[in-house]
Amino acid sequence: MSVLREDIEDLQRRYEEGLAAEAVGADERALLDEFLTALEAGEIRAAEREDGGWAANSWVKQGILLNFGLREIETHTHGGVDYHDVLPLRGTGDLPGRGTRNTPDGTVVRRGAYVGGDAILMSPAFVNIGAYVGDGTLVDSCDTVGSAAQIGDNVKLGANTLIGGVLEPVEAAPVVVEDDVSLGAGCRVTSGFVVGEGSVVGENTLLTPRIPVYDLVEEEIVYGELPPERRAFSRFVESSVGEHDLFDGGAYKPAVVATDVGAETLEATEREDALRDN
Repeated sequence: MSVLREDIEDLQRRYEEGLAAEAVGADERALLDEFLTALEAGEIRAAEREDGGWAANSWVKQGILLNFGLREIETHTHGGVDYHDVLPLRGTGDLPGRGTRNTPDGTVVRRGAYVGGDAILMSPAFVNIGAYVGDGTLVDSCDTVGSAAQIGDNVKLGANTLIGGVLEPVEAAPVVVEDDVSLGAGCRVTSGFVVGEGSVVGENTLLTPRIPVYDLVEEEIVYGELPPERRAFSRFVESSVGEHDLFDGGAYKPAVVATDVGAETLEATEREDALRDN
């Protein structure tokens, strides 16, 4: 992939020097298509593990942005309906051979998204460019997996879950949901938050770097991540403006509480997995 990276970085320099979409020729279009194909094959990713954490691949995120900046809007047809975008949707003919299924009437996978084997995409769900959806993962109804988001293996995204996209700045790591995580219905994960491996998150929980995580296992407050093997849920704690005259009865701010996953939670998750497999 070193040659592809060099070509994308060279194209980025030319774009910064004034290359416009209307001046893009066959060679540039072929490079943009090659880049998207590599994303769809999982050969390149917008973020990867590095020194025990996650780091963005800036050149990959630049390549994604170039596909917006150097393409013109075209008319495409999907399901008999015209739509107008710079990118077509991703072809899904490769999914059945890997045991992956996507249900009809609303499941949308944009060009440049990777979808692993034995995965399930329930309609209506949306997977955006640069996203990585691992093997055995369930993307449930009304879920959104944002640009460059990295979803691990055997993850369950409950219905109406939002995984935010992070494209700019290119150095910023995207949202990461590690292996074996279960997110309850209505969860939102945004702004580069990392959900640690094996965690179970209660429904309607907001995970974002601006909201503290009270980790009762290590007895510390952390931001921007949920440690591995935690059971997390939303609570409200006293706000610093609690004594203000405008707040009758006190003011509170959102927080996330994290405890051990526990055997009971794991058993419930295993039962749900068994139901999904049959």
